[in-house]
Amino acid sequence: MKDLTAAKYKRKDAQPAKKKKARTTYKEYDKKDLMTFALCDAMRYIRAFEAGKPPTVPKYELAIKLASVKSGATVRNRLRLPHPILTALRICVICPPDSPIAAKARAAGATLVGDTAVIAAVKEGRVEFDRCIAHADSITAFSKAGVGRVLGPRGLMPSAKTGTVVTDVAKTVRDMIGASEYRERVGVVRLAVGQLGFSPEEMMRNVKAVVEQVKKDIAALSDRVDKRIDEIVLSSSHSPGFPLSNEFKSDESPPTKELSTM
Repeated sequence: MKDLTAAKYKRKDAQPAKKKKARTTYKEYDKKDLMTFALCDAMRYIRAFEAGKPPTVPKYELAIKLASVKSGATVRNRLRLPHPILTALRICVICPPDSPIAAKARAAGATLVGDTAVIAAVKEGRVEFDRCIAHADSITAFSKAGVGRVLGPRGLMPSAKTGTVVTDVAKTVRDMIGASEYRERVGVVRLAVGQLGFSPEEMMRNVKAVVEQVKKDIAALSDRVDKRIDEIVLSSSHSPGFPLSNEFKSDESPPTKELSTM
């Protein structure tokens, strides 16, 4: 009874606690005092962390941090590096298996070519490929087969938006072999740019190609969202990240020949 009476005579002018207003923009930090490294210096320190590792196992990874006032369209593309990273990429092509298109796809380097057989394997849970390309004449039947529920979450479902539904599958296969795909996630574009055995000159050309391509991708989004490259960090499989300056070498950098041998 006492609690009911208290609730009855509760002050009507009591205001509920105000909820904290959610931020609509990202925080920006000042990087004036951030220590940066020339490319050769960063490679020197990274190689120290990878001492004793095979030159083809650890990989240099580039993280390009993008500054944006608010969320919006993301950067996403595929790039063939001047010095590709050798990987055993398994490419699947969706087209009639006995057609001239299939023959050209196999000659270009596709590891799996077919339509109904591929659909049956995917439905059974056997996804034995890393990339999937579909011919424009075969994508309708492939989509209606219901394989999108399996391939979609893995990022393997062909679509015109990602450039994997094409008419010239052989050319797309050739472009995809040795190419690297990247996508902005949480404001960062991450991409492997070299193996530990790469020379500084090879790394410089790869890093430059990636940065220039990302700048082009940002320019294509400029009408919808304002973005810019805020920081570029080089790391490897087992090392911390080293923010890069715009320099190739510094006064303390070792000779590039020392960074070209294991």
